[in-house]
Amino acid sequence: MKRRILLVDDEVAVLLTLKAVLEISGFEVDTAASAREGKHKLRTREYHMVISDMRMESEEAGREVIAAARTAPYHPAVALLTAFPLSDDDWQGLGADKMLVKPMHTKVLLQQIEKMLTAHESKLKIWSSPAPARAANGATSSNGSSKPSLKPAASRKATPIKAVAKKTAAKPAGARKTA
Repeated sequence: MKRRILLVDDEVAVLLTLKAVLEISGFEVDTAASAREGKHKLRTREYHMVISDMRMESEEAGREVIAAARTAPYHPAVALLTAFPLSDDDWQGLGADKMLVKPMHTKVLLQQIEKMLTAHESKLKIWSSPAPARAANGATSSNGSSKPSLKPAASRKATPIKAVAKKTAAKPAGARKTA
């Protein structure tokens, strides 16, 4: 299956050139000549990657495309394409995975896209994998059953070790539980 990329740029020459380069390299490519068209395509199709120019019909157009890509349920990789480089904090703060500065040598562009897609696919696999099975080592879940928890580890409640130590230390040695 070919990986699908959405290119969003108001410069037709850039769209056509990048589309040709990417298609020759084995990608399926859709184009959009405005943020509005790009956002519409993000809602109607699924993409592995979105590459959007920053400045199009408005200064905020690229931000809008990136935001739409970030809220897409299929989680595409997102690259910001610009002739006016931003600081790392700025483009990462927008939600982009990578900033591509134009003009760019074709070989370098393809290497960066491949690297981005590979890294993004690895992230998606991690996000979609179930939590490790805890029942395999005999541990029980927080509800007392031996079934593994399906919640990600970060969302499961755990008692901090210090809290357990304090409870244990607070009981006198000879104290017994009373009913």
